[in-house]
Amino acid sequence: MVSTFSALCKTVAYGVSGLSTCYCLLKFGCSLGKCEDVSMEPTIQDGDLVLICSFYVRHLLLQKGDIVFSKSPYDPRSVICKRIVAMEGDTVFNNEKGLAEYVGKGHVWLEGDNKEASVDSRYYGPLPYGLLISKVTVRLWPPERFGFLDFSRSTRKSSS
Repeated sequence: MVSTFSALCKTVAYGVSGLSTCYCLLKFGCSLGKCEDVSMEPTIQDGDLVLICSFYVRHLLLQKGDIVFSKSPYDPRSVICKRIVAMEGDTVFNNEKGLAEYVGKGHVWLEGDNKEASVDSRYYGPLPYGLLISKVTVRLWPPERFGFLDFSRSTRKSSS
């Protein structure tokens, strides 16, 4: 009876430890994301499965050219996938409005690579950093397109 109870306690302890480890890895490390939009084509296509890492957002390690998942400024239950085109302190010329816009402290300018199909900062302005969820690092699916994403590509020139 004692050995059965001891085995049960060990099993529960291992289970709690495993679940805690999984939670921490997903919350503070990397997880899977699915892009369900055409705004980032051809870089990321509708249905691509990607590895996303929240570590970069939490530790302020993002830079121009990075692709990120963010909460939508229009619907906080919705997630968008866009490229960072400008960081705080930069000025971006917004072709949609025909004027230069300043990206204030704590904000980023996001745009989709597919300009014709993207609703992005050109329409809603700079996005607060607090809405960013994670950085997209690797495309996992489909297998023929597996690999790191091109973060050096900048879709719009900006000046500080």
